[in-house]
Amino acid sequence: MLWQHGPMRFSFIPLFLIGIASTASAETPLSAAEFDEYTRGKTMFYAADGARYGAEQYLRNQRVRWSFLDGDCKEGSWYQSGADICFVYEDDPNPQCWQFFLEPGGLSAQFTGEGGGDVLYEVGSEGEKMQCLGPKVGA
Repeated sequence: MLWQHGPMRFSFIPLFLIGIASTASAETPLSAAEFDEYTRGKTMFYAADGARYGAEQYLRNQRVRWSFLDGDCKEGSWYQSGADICFVYEDDPNPQCWQFFLEPGGLSAQFTGEGGGDVLYEVGSEGEKMQCLGPKVGA
């Protein structure tokens, strides 16, 4: 997730996630396997400080596509490092690491990188698609 600190809210938890909820609590960060099971194949929208912040598509093989909802999308990947899930994007080789938690209201993420402490919340976006406008072509 190409976030620069901030909050995310989730509107519902599908029934198939009950198994994950029983193995991961709000106090225990999700493992890579739990995170992958929860996110793979989905597009999730996130909020920071109560405002929509961005969206990320979770693809196969721990690949992701991030947008700040401006139509500019960044390709990247994620990996587990200790209790963190770290993201690296095509335009920035520095990892951005987070701890993800499955809470009664949905997924939350605590930034663990430099200046950490920010929390993001997944927000519902029923039927909304992430838009990637493609490469910028100029004169």
